[in-house]
Amino acid sequence: MNKEKPQRIKSVSYSKYGLLFIAPFFIAYILFSLWPLLSTFYYSFFEYVTRNLKTTVEFCGLQNYKNILGLADGERAYFLTYLGNTLRLWILNFIPQVLLALLIAAWLTDNRARLRAKGAYKVLVYMPNIITAASISLLFYALLCKFGPVMSTLRSWGLVGSSSDLMTSKWATSLTISFILFWMWYGNSTLLLIAGMMGINPSLYEAADIDGATSRQKFFHVTLPLLKPVLLYVLVTSAIGGLQLYDIPALYNTGAGGGLIGLPNDTSTTITMYIMRLHSSDTGRAAAVSVLLFIITLIISLIFFRVFREDDGRGRHHKGKKVGA
Repeated sequence: MNKEKPQRIKSVSYSKYGLLFIAPFFIAYILFSLWPLLSTFYYSFFEYVTRNLKTTVEFCGLQNYKNILGLADGERAYFLTYLGNTLRLWILNFIPQVLLALLIAAWLTDNRARLRAKGAYKVLVYMPNIITAASISLLFYALLCKFGPVMSTLRSWGLVGSSSDLMTSKWATSLTISFILFWMWYGNSTLLLIAGMMGINPSLYEAADIDGATSRQKFFHVTLPLLKPVLLYVLVTSAIGGLQLYDIPALYNTGAGGGLIGLPNDTSTTITMYIMRLHSSDTGRAAAVSVLLFIITLIISLIFFRVFREDDGRGRHHKGKKVGA
């Protein structure tokens, strides 16, 4: 008697459809991110020489890096100078931005405050972020230039001299650019931190209230430790954006006639402005500057990851065993 073989149910494999859906991302990433990154490393080892309207490419090894770091004869360390300018502008807006964002986020998520119309406050806080960099840069230039309304008013009150000009002051220009960046981006950081605080389990605050913890103790011992992942994201993205700073200082100095030269006396020129200045005349040096900027950004990001890494509890477990012994 013949036994019928059991029919196998054909299963449908959906894995290939998943690969098909994520393929556009990887294709776009390879074409527009990975390949340009690798080619930048490659071009940084070549010198581009133009003679008789003809450009030739010659391998020069690490010479481009020596030139921008001032290690070659007759070369100035422009990279280090503009890196210092970039870090100054970033730090001056980064520190108050994060502190104010934490303060506003804690205020808007505090149930004891019983604040009304929280949504309206969130909109007002985020609103500067939607203003274009071009309009806000030219607006501040029009307000603070030598014959603008601010300086004219201070001059009429006798608080400044007739020849005073904020545009010729290194620190006045740096503080103005940093304030524009701070004002435009603190709302974005605030909303991210609000989202992180709202994700914290309310029972932890209830337990802290039962233990008699003050608002300050809850913030430093409950909120901040649990906010580390979101705070890390804010810090890393701020570092990446700050080190690649271009639009605000370039447009602010364009109003002053500077363009890619950060006035006054090149003291507000950033790394990316330096790259744009080199790109049209010396692509090899521009690529070398881009590579060094990438390395510095990576190092700073890794430092943030190291500082904000999650504790696995093993250290405290060993300490507890030692004390109990």
